[in-house]
Amino acid sequence: MSLAELYTKEARVWIPDPELVWRGAILKEDYTGQKKLAIEYDEEGESDLPPLRNPEILIGENDLTSLSYLHEPAVLYNLQVRFCDRNDIYTYCGIVLVAINPYESLPIYDNDTIQAYSGQDMATMDPHIFAVAEEAFKRMSRFEENQSIIVSGESGAGKTVSAKYAMRYFATVCGAEGETEVEKRVLASNPVMEAIGNAKTTRNDNSSRFGKYIEIGFSKGDSIIGANMRTYLLEKSRVVFQASEERNYHIFYQLCAVCDTPQYQFLKLNHPSVFYYTNQGEDPVIDGVDDAEDFVSTVDAFSLLGINEARQREIFRIISGILHMGNVVFQEEDDESCILPKTDKHLPIMAEMFGIDQEQIRNWLCKRKIVTVNETLSKPLNITQAYNSRDALAKSIYSRLFNWIVYELNKSLSTGIKVQKFIGVLDIYGFETFEINSFEQFCINYANEKLQQQFCLHVFKLEQEEYVKEQIEWSFIDFYDNQPCIDLIEGKLGLLDLLDEECRMPKGSDKNWCQKLYDKHSQKKHFEKPRMSQTAFIILHFADNVQYQIDGFLEKNRDEVLEEHVNILKASQYELVAELFQEPKAAEPKGPTKRPPAGRGGVIRSAKESSSRSAGSKNRQTVGSQFRDSLNKLMETLFSTTPHYVRCIKPNDFKMSFTFEPKRAIQQLRACGVLETIRISAAGYPSRWTYPEFFQRYRVLAHSKEIQRKNMRKTCENIITKLIEDRDKYQFGKTKIFFRAGQVAYLEKLRSDRLKYCGILIQKRIRGWLAKTRYQKIRRTALLVQTYARGYLARKKALYLRRTHAAIVIQSKWRSYFCRQRYLKALKSVVFIQAYARALFGRQKFNQIRAERKAIVLQKAIRGWLERKRYKTVIHGITRLQAHVRRRAAKKLFKQLKIEARSVEHIKKVAKGLENKIIELQQKLDEKAKENTLLREDQVNVNELKNEVNKLHVVEKNAKLSHGKISDLEELVKKLRAELEKEKAARETTYAVCFAGFSLGVFFITYFQIIETLQVEKLWLKEELEKANQRVKEQEQRQEVIVQKKLEEAKRNMMREFDSERAHHQKLVKDYGRLQQRLENLQGEMATLSPTAIGHQRTASGISNISLESECSTVTERSDVTGVPMADIGLVSRLQNRVKELERNNAQLRREQDRREGGEAGGSGDPERDIYETIKLQELEMEGSKMKEELNLLRKAIADSTDFEGTGLKGGAPAKEFMDQFEAMADELARRREECIQLRTLLASRSRTTDALASENYGGDPNLVNEDGELEMAYRTQKDLNKLLENELQRVQKCSEVKEKELRIQLDELKKDSNRQQKLISQNLTMTPEARIEATMQHEITRLTSENLDLRDVIERQTEQIKKLKKALKIYAKRLKSTEASDVQAELEREMAADENVPAVKHVQQREYTGMFEYRKEDEPLLVRNLIIDLKPRLAAQQLPGLPAYILFMSIRHTDYLNDDEKVRTLLTGTINSIKKVVKKRQDDVETITMWLANTCRLLHNLKQYSGEKTFQNDNSQKQNEHCLRNFDLSEYRQILSDLAVWIYQGLLKLMESQIQPMIVGAVLEHEAIAGLSGSKPTGLRGRQLSNSREFDDKQKDFSLDSLMKALDNFIRVLDVHAVDPELVKQVFRQLFYFICSNALNNLLLRKDMCHWSKGMQMRYNLSHLEQWLRDHKLQETPCQDALDPIIQASQLLQARKTEADVESICEMCSRLSTSQIIKILNLYTPVNEFEERVPISFIRKIQEHLSSRQDTTQSLLMDTKFFYAVTFPFNPSNLGLESIVAPPEWGLGFLKRL
Repeated sequence: MSLAELYTKEARVWIPDPELVWRGAILKEDYTGQKKLAIEYDEEGESDLPPLRNPEILIGENDLTSLSYLHEPAVLYNLQVRFCDRNDIYTYCGIVLVAINPYESLPIYDNDTIQAYSGQDMATMDPHIFAVAEEAFKRMSRFEENQSIIVSGESGAGKTVSAKYAMRYFATVCGAEGETEVEKRVLASNPVMEAIGNAKTTRNDNSSRFGKYIEIGFSKGDSIIGANMRTYLLEKSRVVFQASEERNYHIFYQLCAVCDTPQYQFLKLNHPSVFYYTNQGEDPVIDGVDDAEDFVSTVDAFSLLGINEARQREIFRIISGILHMGNVVFQEEDDESCILPKTDKHLPIMAEMFGIDQEQIRNWLCKRKIVTVNETLSKPLNITQAYNSRDALAKSIYSRLFNWIVYELNKSLSTGIKVQKFIGVLDIYGFETFEINSFEQFCINYANEKLQQQFCLHVFKLEQEEYVKEQIEWSFIDFYDNQPCIDLIEGKLGLLDLLDEECRMPKGSDKNWCQKLYDKHSQKKHFEKPRMSQTAFIILHFADNVQYQIDGFLEKNRDEVLEEHVNILKASQYELVAELFQEPKAAEPKGPTKRPPAGRGGVIRSAKESSSRSAGSKNRQTVGSQFRDSLNKLMETLFSTTPHYVRCIKPNDFKMSFTFEPKRAIQQLRACGVLETIRISAAGYPSRWTYPEFFQRYRVLAHSKEIQRKNMRKTCENIITKLIEDRDKYQFGKTKIFFRAGQVAYLEKLRSDRLKYCGILIQKRIRGWLAKTRYQKIRRTALLVQTYARGYLARKKALYLRRTHAAIVIQSKWRSYFCRQRYLKALKSVVFIQAYARALFGRQKFNQIRAERKAIVLQKAIRGWLERKRYKTVIHGITRLQAHVRRRAAKKLFKQLKIEARSVEHIKKVAKGLENKIIELQQKLDEKAKENTLLREDQVNVNELKNEVNKLHVVEKNAKLSHGKISDLEELVKKLRAELEKEKAARETTYAVCFAGFSLGVFFITYFQIIETLQVEKLWLKEELEKANQRVKEQEQRQEVIVQKKLEEAKRNMMREFDSERAHHQKLVKDYGRLQQRLENLQGEMATLSPTAIGHQRTASGISNISLESECSTVTERSDVTGVPMADIGLVSRLQNRVKELERNNAQLRREQDRREGGEAGGSGDPERDIYETIKLQELEMEGSKMKEELNLLRKAIADSTDFEGTGLKGGAPAKEFMDQFEAMADELARRREECIQLRTLLASRSRTTDALASENYGGDPNLVNEDGELEMAYRTQKDLNKLLENELQRVQKCSEVKEKELRIQLDELKKDSNRQQKLISQNLTMTPEARIEATMQHEITRLTSENLDLRDVIERQTEQIKKLKKALKIYAKRLKSTEASDVQAELEREMAADENVPAVKHVQQREYTGMFEYRKEDEPLLVRNLIIDLKPRLAAQQLPGLPAYILFMSIRHTDYLNDDEKVRTLLTGTINSIKKVVKKRQDDVETITMWLANTCRLLHNLKQYSGEKTFQNDNSQKQNEHCLRNFDLSEYRQILSDLAVWIYQGLLKLMESQIQPMIVGAVLEHEAIAGLSGSKPTGLRGRQLSNSREFDDKQKDFSLDSLMKALDNFIRVLDVHAVDPELVKQVFRQLFYFICSNALNNLLLRKDMCHWSKGMQMRYNLSHLEQWLRDHKLQETPCQDALDPIIQASQLLQARKTEADVESICEMCSRLSTSQIIKILNLYTPVNEFEERVPISFIRKIQEHLSSRQDTTQSLLMDTKFFYAVTFPFNPSNLGLESIVAPPEWGLGFLKRL
């Protein structure tokens, strides 16, 4: 179908209009080739063939390239509809974002909007600057490509704001919720640059008067690591001149606004109207802007960017000096000269602000220097030249200051980290054309020509790439190429070359340059000569033809400043002023980030830089050449990046909000290249559909036989070839169909006609069905009326019969009732009279008794009161008498003290007392000095004494050995004598021997107990020694820390002194440079004043001497640094020696202990040796007690004489006491030796042989002594007994080794307890007396409780031992009559084996558990690791829900039972920290986080339930109340656990939200459960780019509603498995459904393609599944349902009728939507089909009026996706008894002991 066939009657077209640019009209006749057509506006007329209008459904599209007809009127109208009718300021035009300035603040830039666009595709969201920023960020992070955002437009169009919001988006997205320091600095650069580079113009109150390109650097992790800024074309002329109703740069007015502040009075400023440089515009105030507040923001930004207060003051001085320079007024002497009057008050202030010599600047402002070959001349300036040189100097100073600030900002924004990739934001002037165009407009338009060329090449590249990718036939698209225009400007012998050449000519002028242009370029197609002017030229730019006036071109290109002025400023006393005018020391370095400012070794990175070199320098670069070079670098950067374009449009010149002027808009659209984009798109195939989308939209035009479901391309080919005959109008690509302009409109017309026909057919069928239904309804109604009438008559007769029967029954009942009531009344009266009489008598008797009782009470009270009154009177008198006596004594003493205080003798006595105290202190200091020496001597003595003690021990052992042998022999004699006396009573003798053996076994038990006691004492002594060693080590550590601190402090003092010296030296060097510059200036003046001077004048040689003297004087005046006292090194060395000695002693003691233990373990098996050991141990028991007392005294003496804190010795008395004790011990040892000798003598005298015994008792016959072998039999029996006892001894020895290990473990626990006690003691020292007493009592309670448990263990062990001994006694009783000891031994062994092998019988019914788990202190880390860190959710799910919490609480109960506050503190702290660690480590595991949320809540509930508070005990059983905590109040830990539960709850929700977030939009908005209900519309270039980008995104997933439902099912399953509290489950899903609602609604509010009737039905259907899910899980009555109301109401709003009659019902229906949300949805509502109607503007306004009375809590458009409902944890007590809980063996908790 040809395009002409579309011009039919009633077709909508566009007609050119002089006022509206384009005006809509309707054709009144078909086009058949005639030259004119009849059209209709408001009245009929005729016109040529006009452009066609787009279908109604395409009006207001968010992408201009999706329009069927792409031409200028369609673009203009679409922008106007979106801007004026829908208040949409952003519109896509292919790859360009068109932004129209609304001139009012809109709520579309908050953080919620940023989060809504983050991670989304551009084509799915409404146009926004955030969408462009997100696209750039996504391409940078996904493809590792550098990006650029090019923002252009004329002044007042909103370029700066758009660039600012783009940077804010990057800072917010990369900085997550909170901005980092780098992002803050990037954003802080905006207030600074606006203050120094923005100004008010007639078009814009905050116009940027410079261009800038900001590169934001990113790391590999896509976080901002720095930024860099380039500036272009600062408008320096604004510093000295402003047009009417305009202002200078904001910083001048901000400083004037704070001139009255004391902090800035040194600037000596006033109101802006006082200064010439700020009062030319005559409008110093901007409505709605507070310059003082803006200045505060500027200062804060300076500080944040690292510019300190001193530098800020220097900056403000320079700006103030510029203002005062503008007020300097010259007086004309004659036509050739002028002067500065002495009365000028601004010149001294200016000189003060700049730190320069007043007379020098006064002289050289009126003169200039001319240097010839042989002499230097001074030429006066006329008044015009003087003003021009003053203004040039002001512009140069401000320009250099601007460049310096930009350099400092770049330095602050650079972090030193390597930039991996960047996104550049270019904010530059748009195309400009005014009535008078000068050098500035020439440079701006030149830059726009370069940018337009880059834009066209990029658009062309994208179009051709699309065609090649789809493999379709295409021809080269012709587009406007502006390369000839660019060559005209920058080419060889172009305008810039000729301008630079003319600037280098000695007598170059603007006219000569213009004449050269006429001669060189008059034949060029882009250059024209004006007809009526010889001082202008015309360039044919891509946007318009611009005529430039040549006046000032050469001067602005040179940008000269007098050398004399520069030299004066170089000699300024202020560092910054001199630095601004320093010459570069080296060539400009390569690279974009290492270009320093003037005065710092190079030139600042700014496109337009002014130089302060001499006017005669021929190699200086001009402004034009600088700008050309910087622009070429910019283009290189842009070509190396992927560009994104933002074109800002100014809708009107009056700054009126949402007012659209078509003329102004179309000028800017032509200038910014938007229409060029449209033209390129229209030249090819602008309309493109994928095959599935085309089939879904136009399948109504196909017959069933043409449809092939498996081959969608073939189906589309069948449809299109039948509908469009011309093959050139479309192309089939690999995945898309390409249409020429207008073909989609034709297809839409065919589709609309087909749908109309189908609609009529459906209406016919429906109307017939309605008529038939109406007839059937009337017939059924008639039959129903008849049935009801007949039934009514029958019911009426039945009612009459029932009433007659009822009357008879009522009469009979009434009569019986009347008789019965009369009888009851009489009976009641009789009873009442009797009761009254009896009550009367009772009351009388009661009153009598009560009166007597009250009388007795009154008497008792009165008598008691009289006695108390008498007693109080006596006591009061005695008290007064005592007070009188004490008062008299106090007065007497007070008078005496007053007399003594006034006396001179008292004063002398006090002074004498003070002197004595001073002398005592000095003596104490001397004594302290000797203490270290005494300490060493005492230590040596102690070591010697220890050696002597060891020797004495050896001697004592030998003595005890001898004494043991004597005792052994005596015992043997006694046994033999007893055997001889009872030789004939064998049975009795055997009995005696057995009994003696039993006594010996008891003795061995006692022996081992003594051994244990001695070992405990030995370990205790070792512990005391270790404590002493520990205190010495701590003292050494403290000394080392003190020495280290002093050394560091001395080092810091030296560094500070070094820094001050270096700063002073640098300052001297700079002062030297400035003084040298002043000297040169003075020499220049001398040379000028003395014209006879010829040649170069040498400088004075005394400068260096002056500098040296100044430096020397400064050094001598510098205050010396006070010395730092050094640590006492001798004390440290002595302490180290002492520690070494103690360590040697400790090692020696350990060796001795090992030797003794080895000796005990390696005992021989000789029975005699065993008897000897037994006797020896008896003696050791006696000696041990004495040695214990002696060692206590010795330890006490050493403790008193030795100060372990390192302060020295206290005196010699303890040492003397120690020596006395040592002598006494030596005497005691000698006495023991003598006793041993006496015992040996006695033993020798009493020892008798067998012969002697026979001679005394058996008549001298020795054979009778051993008659019948009795002695041999007794010996064998004794030998067997000894073997039996030896075996028993070995068994007991093994038991002792086991006990020794246990004692060592207990010793370790005692050490830890000792450390804890020391900590408690140190804490007690800082407590108040009351707190100390309370702590002591608490400690005693803990100690007694621990001892009680230990005693219980001892009792249990002793009970078991008694049982064993009783069994042994039974065995002996059975074998009393037996003579064989082996039988006794065998029986004993069998009994013992039976005791060991046979398991003990457990009486279950008698075992009662207390609901506690006991664990040792060292097992606490293992408990935390196994129960928390290593516990898997799978294992926890197999046990009782909340079991870890129960186990932890039962362990806490045991610590409460022990009253061990340290233990419970470490357990709770370790538990809380471990839970945090686990949750952080497994933050992506829903089951783990859920498990610990449930257990944390259960532990919290247990702490409440068993806290003992009555409020939590209502549901407890008696047993549970007995298990309550008794000693600890853990309410603070309950709060900590509550906070921990909140933290875990929020982490769980964030994890759940992150998992379902990708599913929400696809499940709620995009999921089409009802197939074919929604139909797509033509998409623009953004939609096409979306489909392309998805091909490269492997992670792109299409989530359906089932995915979301499965995720919710998984969440509730996990919560149920771990038995989370039901109330908490409701809160979790309330928050989740709020998150689903907020994300879906926010996405809906930002997507126009979702706002239509069919999509509303799809959404409502999808939401009904979520509601059904709530009902299935019994959550429909919870707030979860309310959380979905906003999105449900939004879907209902899309489906509702939108007529004026429905206004009230819609407002009532949308109660949960805010006013802005309702209006936004109505504005976004776009029909998909012709049968849907757009929402009228009048209807939207009525909705607004009706909702104006509603009190919305928020005016925000988007819902807050970060909002969290306040979480609560309702108390949920457990009915489970703690005594029934058992720790699972597979959890590795075997060390827990269940009590």
